[in-house]
Amino acid sequence: MMPGRASRPGVPYGEQPVTSRLDQFLTGSPWRQYVYGYPHKTAYRAFAEPRPLEAVWANERPDTRFLYVHVPFCELRCGFCNLFTTANPADDVVERFLAQLLVEAKETAAVVGTRRYTRAAIGGGTPTYLSAGQLERLLGVLREVMGFGAAPLSVELSPATLTREKLAVLSVATRLSLGVQSFVEPELASLRRPQATRDVLGALELIREHSRAHLNIDLIYGMEGQTPASLVGSLEAALRWRPEELYLYPLYVRPLTFLGKHAAWDDHRLTLYRVARDWLGSRGYRQRSLRVFVRADVGEVELPEYHAEDDGMVGLGVGARSYTKALHYAHDFAVAPGAVRSIIDDYLARPAASFQVARSGFELDVAEQQRRWVLLSLLGPGSDGGAFASRFGVPLLEALPQLRQLVSEELAAWQGETLALTPRGLEWSDALGPWLFSSEVEARMSAWEAR
Repeated sequence: MMPGRASRPGVPYGEQPVTSRLDQFLTGSPWRQYVYGYPHKTAYRAFAEPRPLEAVWANERPDTRFLYVHVPFCELRCGFCNLFTTANPADDVVERFLAQLLVEAKETAAVVGTRRYTRAAIGGGTPTYLSAGQLERLLGVLREVMGFGAAPLSVELSPATLTREKLAVLSVATRLSLGVQSFVEPELASLRRPQATRDVLGALELIREHSRAHLNIDLIYGMEGQTPASLVGSLEAALRWRPEELYLYPLYVRPLTFLGKHAAWDDHRLTLYRVARDWLGSRGYRQRSLRVFVRADVGEVELPEYHAEDDGMVGLGVGARSYTKALHYAHDFAVAPGAVRSIIDDYLARPAASFQVARSGFELDVAEQQRRWVLLSLLGPGSDGGAFASRFGVPLLEALPQLRQLVSEELAAWQGETLALTPRGLEWSDALGPWLFSSEVEARMSAWEAR
């Protein structure tokens, strides 16, 4: 058993039932689950009847939407990756995907509308797996079919697939996120990610010479052989390029990934996290969440109004998901390579009219909406009690009285009307998120069959 972990006899740690007792979470692992959305896709189920998207979006604000496009292709699949992606697809698969994406966009726009999107993102997978011409076609779908204009656009990049021609196509992007993970090649090899440092440096040079977009660099801590000194070395290498943001991810060992058979030690990750947090803080980076660090001299960017806790997202492409206040929906989801390829094949064969309905997802009642609102705010800048009361007509602590436990355990503290995590609370973010899951979401996630 790993240090610091509690397990019910005879049941593997990853299969333990999630309880609502905070003390049990605090005696387990601080690295329980990365909560970037709620509920997770593994809680989605097929609807009894398909939901027409026109009705789903009828009562949503038309001017505060997020547009997301998922590109499910990579040049290779990293050992830690559990995202929806496939490696090195045949050329005709990529071309058919772009053709079907255009079909999906037209059908979606016909029922959802082409009202103002306040921001957009292209993720994956690896968007820069596409050629420059294919990227241009994808951007054309956003502009000409979905009505996306001059709002902020974020794009994920890979060092091995970024070229000057692709960067020129992405000149409209306001944020570029480069997946580096480490500047130490043996550490990358332990992740089954053969990546040459010269490719990373070449990509960073291209971005800084030919783009005015804000730069984010992704790094990972907790790899085999990584030490505090080597992690600081990667941080130093990253900061030479003065990234506006730096995302620092703990290594997770997930089912059906290559690294799923290896152990990741909690104490090791916690030590590395604290070293990196303190080092970045001493060099002018302020912490916004467990993972996000922002250069302190970068002013707040004026963005169109959008609140992730409440406002909708329209997702395009197999692997994307969409959500309104009350309904989340998505294409099917899998991790294992064969299952991913099967889902992509199904997507490519779908008739046009099928994109006008949602077939699987999760319906959020008011209580689930409240949990989602708190989860997405508390694990970031904090939950504003006044804004919560205004949105739901009930005080924050009346809706979720268990939040008082966070204050008594010194995991959170009030800053005026905002309940924000303390430094200790930030360390436990990946346990506190699951602690707030509802019993229904927990049960669905537990019953999901990994494939």
